[in-house]
Amino acid sequence: MPVVVVESPAKAKTINKYLGPDYTVLASYGHVRDLPPKDGSVDTDHDFAMKWEVAAESKKHVRAIAEALKSDDTLILATDPDREGEAISWHLKEALASSLKKGKTVSRVTFNAITKDAVTKAMQHPRQVDEALVDAYLARRALDYLVGFTLSPVLWRKLPGAKSAGRVQSVCLRLIVEREMEIEAFKAREYWTVKAIFTTPRGQEFEAQLVVLGGQKLQKFDIPTLDAADLAVKAVTSRTYSVAGVESKPASRNPWPPFMTSTLQQEASRKFGMGAKQCMNAAQRLYEAGHITYMRTDGIDMAPEAVMAARAEIGRRFGAAYVPDSPRMYKNKAKNAQEAHECIRPTDMSADPAKLRVEEDQRRLYDLIWKRTLASQMAAARMERTTVDIASPDGQVALRANGQVVLFDGFLRIYDQGRDDDDEDEGRLPQIMQGEKAALAPGALKEAFRKAASRDSDSVIEEARIASAVLGEGGGVLATQSFTQPPPRYTEATLVKRMEELGIGRPSTYASILTTIVDREYVRKDKNRLIPEDKGRLVTAFLSNFFRRYVEYDFTAGLEGELDDVSAGERDYKDVLARFWRDFSAAVAETADLRIGEVLEKLDEFLAPHLYPPRADGGDPRACPTCGTGRLHLKTARSGGAFIGCGNYPECRYTRPIAGDAEAVASDGRILGQDDQGHEISLRAGRFGPYVQRGEATEAQPKPDRSSLPKGWSPDSLTLERALQLLSLPRQLGGHPEDGEPVETNLGRFGPYVKHGSTYANLADAEEVFSLGMNRAVELLALKRARGPGARGAAAQPLKTLEHPDGGEIQVMPGRYGPYVKWGKVNATLPKGMEPEAVTLEEALALVAEKAGKSPAKKAGAKKPAAKKPAAKPAAKKAATKKAPAKKKAAE
Repeated sequence: MPVVVVESPAKAKTINKYLGPDYTVLASYGHVRDLPPKDGSVDTDHDFAMKWEVAAESKKHVRAIAEALKSDDTLILATDPDREGEAISWHLKEALASSLKKGKTVSRVTFNAITKDAVTKAMQHPRQVDEALVDAYLARRALDYLVGFTLSPVLWRKLPGAKSAGRVQSVCLRLIVEREMEIEAFKAREYWTVKAIFTTPRGQEFEAQLVVLGGQKLQKFDIPTLDAADLAVKAVTSRTYSVAGVESKPASRNPWPPFMTSTLQQEASRKFGMGAKQCMNAAQRLYEAGHITYMRTDGIDMAPEAVMAARAEIGRRFGAAYVPDSPRMYKNKAKNAQEAHECIRPTDMSADPAKLRVEEDQRRLYDLIWKRTLASQMAAARMERTTVDIASPDGQVALRANGQVVLFDGFLRIYDQGRDDDDEDEGRLPQIMQGEKAALAPGALKEAFRKAASRDSDSVIEEARIASAVLGEGGGVLATQSFTQPPPRYTEATLVKRMEELGIGRPSTYASILTTIVDREYVRKDKNRLIPEDKGRLVTAFLSNFFRRYVEYDFTAGLEGELDDVSAGERDYKDVLARFWRDFSAAVAETADLRIGEVLEKLDEFLAPHLYPPRADGGDPRACPTCGTGRLHLKTARSGGAFIGCGNYPECRYTRPIAGDAEAVASDGRILGQDDQGHEISLRAGRFGPYVQRGEATEAQPKPDRSSLPKGWSPDSLTLERALQLLSLPRQLGGHPEDGEPVETNLGRFGPYVKHGSTYANLADAEEVFSLGMNRAVELLALKRARGPGARGAAAQPLKTLEHPDGGEIQVMPGRYGPYVKWGKVNATLPKGMEPEAVTLEEALALVAEKAGKSPAKKAGAKKPAAKKPAAKPAAKKAATKKAPAKKKAAE
């Protein structure tokens, strides 16, 4: 029977169900070959020849496929329908070359969805491996290797503490670092807006904003101060008003196109807070189970039969009014049509998300895809937008109200896209007619002020001053202080969007790029925002100064375009590699004679705005706070890493970390405020990092209250409230239900924990120290006791449980080094690429048997090791050595 090979066991299981017993479906578990991580794997002196190696964990999978081919002459490669899938098929064909002789045939099939119809049709239209797509893969893999293995050693030598650099990851990191530098350099500008609440003759209220003052149209910064705002409020409250004009215009909103990879990641991040990796893992499982089409795509077009199915489902669920007269067609914006696929959509439009039997993250993502797909084929939303102008008789003051009314919700009935800003939609306006009077509403001022105060804004006191000044005059007018805001930090969603706009990266790479820069501690995530670490800043500064061309957005996008041309068969990939390597190797050679001192001097200059922010007293930010005469400089330690130190070393030994605000980590501390007893709370730098302290050391109390900042807490953003939380530890939860002994949470040397008597249970997050409830605490402590002394944290829970044929359970467990199968005392690690939730009983038995050295049919268990023979005595050992050559000769 034909041997069909796919990437994962979950996909193999689904396809095997559709193809039946006439086919043997096996999994390759991802890529089976890769370039060895050592110099020379890409030979630049011999036409970029690549030395491939079958991974140790992949050898058994290749052997299993080769064994299956002994009884059949047909190999069908059915890996994913993109460049990576084509590469896996090519690698399999190459790795199985010795098994594919003597008339055996090899073919390639692709399908955009794992459904019975799609799979059976694909089997009827086999083709050969697409060499152009393989060439594009080879070019990308070689480029990534050459950059990584050539540039990373330069970083290690010239920038102690740096880990690595990458062709696309370094450009992505530059985006994040430059955005942070924009934020730090930003200077807020104050401005005020004035709003009034009016009532119509029918007693209905509406809000309008001041747009004309003194007969002149107001611009954003025309009311720059409190005094100017006070005058504006008085000008508004001292006049009468009428409706000068009412203009209503019909408007419509069309739906968004269906999802492609980047837009799915963006929306999953906005709506659910999913990272790119989490989103793609959930989508992968949905695809392999046959619920959605392929999830790595830059296409937004939809198959005609899917369009008709969507229209039929819309009519069935919502009625004919929601089905447009003609199907909506979306143009594919992919730069390379050969790598573009259909959009991400459900394989069955009638499959209700609520009835889908999948894990919660998959269900939420499927619900999002299903709604977006149906909405993309629904009728437009129709609305009416109204603008009302209110003016004083003398024309000196005018205000404007905007509102909109949804006349027909259309696609909004099912789906509305999230946004990255916090703008609110315009509200609905009451009935207003031109020429009628508009009176200020005094009673509404209190409610408006309450809403302003609820924003917890620094301007509340100023707003109160102005409000109180006009309250007695009966005016419903409110002035609001605002400041221009710096550009927001990137989220994964906005970063993917920006990379897509610049043409950097491709659908299959976004998740891995973001994961890499976080794992290498170049960037950290805080409330879904990406913040560069100092390592990331240093790497970006180094590359921007010494390899600027290779972190330029246009250069990277241009190289992506050339690789797209390779996949389209329009360029030779070796020409692309040769041209890149010629210039890149020359740039690397230029850094050979660079001294570390010269590098640090450049980086010190580049990062000066971040390393030495302006001081509040106007003094020199680079003056040493200890000796007063030395200047601060960027330095490196022998152990790796960088810090700020005084130029008068060794006479002055002042140092501080390079992270964040200099005052936040200076040895003399930064005052955060006072507690209820009037003690000063300060943030200071210590030998083991920043910490908070209450008061100063005295004879009566030589050791004042102190608490270190937990991992992930930024000194820059630490508030007095958070500092007091730390100083209040340990936190008492109450008496344990069993014995009444106290249960408490605290931060310790090994992280956050909950304690009862002599039992300690680790907590996953420092925030749990302040939020953990008694019920959860009792549960964690009980689990810890069940694991016995020496165990840390809560007992691991099985990811999946299978019944062993001989009785008992086989458990799929999470592990420190990856998931594994547990049977008795045998622990067998899952191969790379095998999803824990998708492990079958047969696969689990095979893994356990292989680990235990038994066949799957026998009861798996640890085999008792054979008794060791006693060590040979010296004389006997010598005699044995003498006899060895004779034995060898006899054997020959």
